[in-house]
Amino acid sequence: MEKEIAKKIGANLREARKLKGLSQKELAFELGKKQPEYSDYETGKIQLDYEKIIFLCKRLDITPNELFDLE
Repeated sequence: MEKEIAKKIGANLREARKLKGLSQKELAFELGKKQPEYSDYETGKIQLDYEKIIFLCKRLDITPNELFDLE
């Protein structure tokens, strides 16, 4: 179940990023990561920590509820 949740969060993250017109490479740079590392967030291979959740929500103009699909 944990992997399914991570995949859903990753899909929501991908959708929000695309709506902002950002590439994975651009957002990875802002996070101080390389694009393949960032891609792992969107595929659910790596879970986001609290700091990244807050940063990404602010940067993508979404709420944590939207990111986690809790609405």
